[in-house]
Amino acid sequence: MTTPRDIVIVGGGHNALAAAFYLAKAGLKPLVLEQRDAVGGAAATAEFHPGFRTSVLAHSAGPLAAQIAADMNLSRHGLEMMEPGIRLAAAGPDGRGFALYSDAGRSAESLRKLSPADADGYLRLCGAFERAATVLGPLLSLTPPDIEAPSENLPDLWKFVQTGRSFRKLGRAEMFQLLRWPPMAVADLVAEFFESELVRAAIAARAIFGTAAGPWSAGTAATLLLRAAADPHPAGPSAVPKGGMGALSAAMAAGAREAGTEIRTGAFVAQILVRQGAVAGVALATGEEIAAKAVVSSADPKRTFLSLLDPVHLDPFFLTQIRNYRSLGNVAKINLALDALPEFPALASLDGGDPSKLLIGRLHIGHEIDYLERAFDASKYGEISSEPILEVAVPSLLDPALAPAGKHVMSIYAQFAPYKLREGDWGSRRFELGRTVIETLAAHAPGLGDRIVAEQVITPLDLERDYGLTGGHIFHGELALDQIFTMRPVLDSARYRAPIRGLYLCGSGTHPGTGLTGASGANAAREILRDLKR
Repeated sequence: MTTPRDIVIVGGGHNALAAAFYLAKAGLKPLVLEQRDAVGGAAATAEFHPGFRTSVLAHSAGPLAAQIAADMNLSRHGLEMMEPGIRLAAAGPDGRGFALYSDAGRSAESLRKLSPADADGYLRLCGAFERAATVLGPLLSLTPPDIEAPSENLPDLWKFVQTGRSFRKLGRAEMFQLLRWPPMAVADLVAEFFESELVRAAIAARAIFGTAAGPWSAGTAATLLLRAAADPHPAGPSAVPKGGMGALSAAMAAGAREAGTEIRTGAFVAQILVRQGAVAGVALATGEEIAAKAVVSSADPKRTFLSLLDPVHLDPFFLTQIRNYRSLGNVAKINLALDALPEFPALASLDGGDPSKLLIGRLHIGHEIDYLERAFDASKYGEISSEPILEVAVPSLLDPALAPAGKHVMSIYAQFAPYKLREGDWGSRRFELGRTVIETLAAHAPGLGDRIVAEQVITPLDLERDYGLTGGHIFHGELALDQIFTMRPVLDSARYRAPIRGLYLCGSGTHPGTGLTGASGANAAREILRDLKR
């Protein structure tokens, strides 16, 4: 073995880079080992057809925590975030649609054409989410408390006290509302604000994105609130980096390197080594062994504990918990190369019907709550949804360099596409998934098929095989009431520490786990530094 490194970080995703930065800033010399040719994980930009480049997986930032962006000085490292004025447009099969802008008043005016009541309800929801975010937002940067050892919570005690004070400032009515919402089905929550099915479905879709749940599933309101804590806008974030999501990863890597991090790509970690009950380092697929005083895994919990570790080092009950941790993906990604922008008749009355203005944000397809639920129903039985929920982006409108002049790239998330199929496999049904998504979208954009130059279909199996996401789950595991905060990934192991001395987790399988925010990595680094100071 080599001379022990301070810290080895397995994987080079955005959380790993955030953790590496803070550890290096504290004077350590972390080594990041990434199996792919470039860092970034799900935040990557690639050419999928000659001249056409796009964010291969994630197509909008989480949003990245502002403090992390400032600390890493990402703008100086070339990151340029672009924020479209429009956050989300929604198209219904009845020829009607609406748009939600960053400006709440402008959004309300768009909704007023559908329903005056919905316009008022939208403003009420914006206010409710903003107030809830004042309470829930700070929790994203906190370490979940240790229920068994309260003394371990002392460093964060003052922050919890401040959170309690913010909660009390809400007033009696909103305090009880915030307590009542989390166990609810998101379908019930949105029904308290809106009467139009299209509006209900567009907002509810944010709660079930990337999950194995439908809008009528209990607890989906908690997922919506968790996401609203990071960005209280009802439609969610829409900012994208110039150059695609890979530009975000490149800037984070530059910031981490400047702080003192070493990054090696093409380095596949095959095993985390343990000796005498403590981490000893890692072994690469090439046979090289790298000694380390501590190892931080940004891989998902199942891959970390069931593949990278020899199970003999783990308690049988803990192993059972990890095996029962739900992490089967339900999202597929389709990237299209287009020779012209499609037109959506349902959006024709908005912004003059100009698709270059309406598609600059994200587009929601899924016109009613029951449509969303039926799409989920199919996945429960191992079937590809025949009418999937679609979230569509055309990043080349904001960033023309992603496609040849006059042409465009279209990025589509499709739900539901279960990792485990009842019949056939993803090798034989990949084409079917692509056709289903295109036909669903073409029903709202006549002539779309004639404008497609090329397509790329990424299935949940691809996410596992090519990106190391066990079960193809884009969030490293279900974001559900029993798998968030003190129970992420499992109860008693939610403080970024593994049950092996010197081993830590920093990926999305830890709190808060909500997309490309970097919070999991930053939180993990803080806990590692606390341990090293003892």
